Amino acid sequence: MIYFTYVDSLGLSMKILGISAFYHDAAAAVLVDGQIKAAAQEERFSRKKNDPSFPQSAICYCLSHTGLRTNELDAIVFYDKPFLKFERLLETYYGLAPRGLVSFLAAMPTWLKDKLYLKRNLAHQLKSLDPQFDSKTHRFLFPEHHLSHAASSYFASSFTESAILVVDGVGEWATTTLLHGRDNRIQLLKEVRFPHSLGLFYAACTYFLGFKINSGEYKMMGLAPYGQAESPRVERYIQLFKREIIDIKPDGSIWLNQHYFSYATGLKMIREHKWEKLLGLPRRQPESSLTQAHCDLSLAIQRITEEAVLLMSREVKKLTGSNNLCLAGGVALNCAANGRLMREKLFDCVFVPPAPGDAGGAIGAALAAYHIFFDQKNRYLEQESFQSPYLGPSYSPAEIECLKEQFGATFEVFENTEELAFEIAGLIAEGNIVGWFQGRMEFGPRALGNRSILADPRNPRMQGILNQSIKFREGFRPFAPVVLREYLTHYFEETQAAPYMSFTYRVRSDIRHPPPETQDPISWQEKMTWTKSSLPAITHADFSARVQTVDEKTNPALTRLLRAFLQLTGCAALVNTSFNVRGEPIVCTPAEAYQCFMHTQMDFLVIENYFFRKTKQIHWKKSDIPPLHYPLD
Repeated sequence: MIYFTYVDSLGLSMKILGISAFYHDAAAAVLVDGQIKAAAQEERFSRKKNDPSFPQSAICYCLSHTGLRTNELDAIVFYDKPFLKFERLLETYYGLAPRGLVSFLAAMPTWLKDKLYLKRNLAHQLKSLDPQFDSKTHRFLFPEHHLSHAASSYFASSFTESAILVVDGVGEWATTTLLHGRDNRIQLLKEVRFPHSLGLFYAACTYFLGFKINSGEYKMMGLAPYGQAESPRVERYIQLFKREIIDIKPDGSIWLNQHYFSYATGLKMIREHKWEKLLGLPRRQPESSLTQAHCDLSLAIQRITEEAVLLMSREVKKLTGSNNLCLAGGVALNCAANGRLMREKLFDCVFVPPAPGDAGGAIGAALAAYHIFFDQKNRYLEQESFQSPYLGPSYSPAEIECLKEQFGATFEVFENTEELAFEIAGLIAEGNIVGWFQGRMEFGPRALGNRSILADPRNPRMQGILNQSIKFREGFRPFAPVVLREYLTHYFEETQAAPYMSFTYRVRSDIRHPPPETQDPISWQEKMTWTKSSLPAITHADFSARVQTVDEKTNPALTRLLRAFLQLTGCAALVNTSFNVRGEPIVCTPAEAYQCFMHTQMDFLVIENYFFRKTKQIHWKKSDIPPLHYPLD
């Protein structure tokens, strides 16, 4: 990425701290002269998945990495407007009174104590980090929630003009916004307002299917391909939803029948008995067995979501005439809908940032302040853009070598990176599973090759092994491939680079394997077991894969490993899954990586150029193993 050099009128650089917090996925980011210098989610430090609390550790990291003190910041920017959100809560409770009394009484203490006086609380928190911080000399800014989302995508792209679509649960009032970005301005064109929300509809369906809201939506998305595409039951579910629960307008805006929901005033998402009566299916209890009906319902929900996203995209295309589209908001994490949108070819380019959800709001808030409030021009040249997602901490050799004292770890050190790449590539080709820890930690929900677990995608047993023995999670969950950019079309039908794992691509028909011959439709259990392609470990039940592409520019270390694997095997792809287990955030430190390595059936661990063999490690007694917890999510 190439930047212009900006110096403000006083000859001083501009430094901005962005913060998202108090709802889910709290994060912090620091922008210096328009460049995203550091960003991290609080969960990576607190080890609490989707931690919503004030991102104290993330802020400390960002300031430390950039060498800044709080008194050097030109602005502190929070990713939404708390007074507007409070207004929405009061109006909603008032309009539906007395139905929301219990929820109102539960929500008000938190608002009156923390959220309503956010500027004061932010100042107090920052002063606790740095006693020299003086809130009277600092500018606090509060862009609207959807503006932060829009800025996180548009200003991180290389576009000087683009249509922008933001879809999530709810910000202050907006649940969907159609916008137009041009130079350093973002114009609002249309919006859908609470309580009508595609994101909340998807969250409600997630809850009905027994998954956790704000973290289980991707499970429902992963379950959808196990639905029977031609089943009358799928179509029946779609028609029931459209008749009773969701009305999708021609422009993609939606209306939700609030008789089926209780999120506006209650303590639950839905009125379960109404859903159960309508669908003829009891709400699935968490951790209970899945049935074909659950898979078919997931497929119906995914199809409805994709229909709405496509209609919204056509509308913003019509309103702007743009050939570019930037996506953001929690629904932009639906890589299957993103892939469908790309295949429709409504736009020449579709951009999704590595963290389109609330965590990315920290970056977006800072970018919005820089470009809009401070009126600074976008610093990207009109060339192919790669906004690095590797914005978190990295660790020195001394910190890695501390593992010897901390855990009695033994390791080898490779001075030659090519030699290390061929060593690891050979071990993966033999069926081994490798923890891969390199450089700065990724920002966003997906491991992109710096905190990853890698394996051979050609192994038909690898999906089951990884789910059962490494990730400790549901067996239906798919795994993503990382592929050399120039070999993308050797395996997949799409051609656009995907450095952030934001789209599902279709596996090429010539490497697919046909399903087993049967008189009856293939059940979801059969779809789990049949070898679907020559890369079975990364091919989902509908012949799709959530692809990441890499090259020397985007990730040189992983590219080096893939080239070695290609030379040894003729295959330019690897399984890439996040370096964590179920219920745990992705590892941040070498110690966390080593603990995860020792508590799973990973065979080898690489931290920078330090190589750990499982067979060479001390076999701890169970009582000596530092505790790890795998809470169900």
